[in-house]
Amino acid sequence: MKLVVGLGNPGKEYEFTKHNIGFMFLDYLSQIYNFKITKKECDSLTSQIVINNEKVIFAKPQTYMNLSGNAVVKLKNYYKIDVKDILVVFDDIDIEFGKTKYRLNGSGGSHNGAKNIVKMLNSKDFRRLKIGIGGLKNQNQDLKDFVLQKFSKSNLQDLNNIFEDALKKFEIFIQEK
Repeated sequence: MKLVVGLGNPGKEYEFTKHNIGFMFLDYLSQIYNFKITKKECDSLTSQIVINNEKVIFAKPQTYMNLSGNAVVKLKNYYKIDVKDILVVFDDIDIEFGKTKYRLNGSGGSHNGAKNIVKMLNSKDFRRLKIGIGGLKNQNQDLKDFVLQKFSKSNLQDLNNIFEDALKKFEIFIQEK
C-alpha cells in the first residue's frame, strides 16, 4: 500500500496559489487515473485506487500547510503504511519554476509543511516530489506573500507540461517495492 499526499491549504482563497501545487498535482492525477478525492478521514480528503496491483491512497490534508504532519501521521497509522511508502508532493522555492525533483529522503528544508511532516513522523525517510515555483524576485517581498500568490495565467498554462514531468517521477514511486 502507498500513500500519496499533496500539500496545500484548504479553501477557495488558496486555490491556484503556488503553495497549493501539491493539491493541484493530485487533481491532475485524479483526471489521469479517473478518481475523485472526496472522502473525509484523518483530517484529509482522500481517495483510493489500485495501480499496478497496489492500493494507492491519495490525500489532501485539511489541516493547513504548517500542520500537514498531523494528517500524514494519522493516515500512516490508520492504514499501517511504512514511511518509505509515503510520497509527499509540494512546492519548492529553491527549484526553478517548471522543474521537478524526486528524492528518497532528506530534511524539510525551508518548507514548513515538509518540516512538520518530518517532525510528526519522526523520520526523514518519506519520498518527496518537489515542484519548483522559483524564488523571490524581489528580496523585499515576504516569503509567505510569495507562496500564497496565485499563479499567473501563463504559469497556469505551463502546469500541464510540468505535471507531465512530475507524473513520470510519480510512476517511479509507484513502481518501487
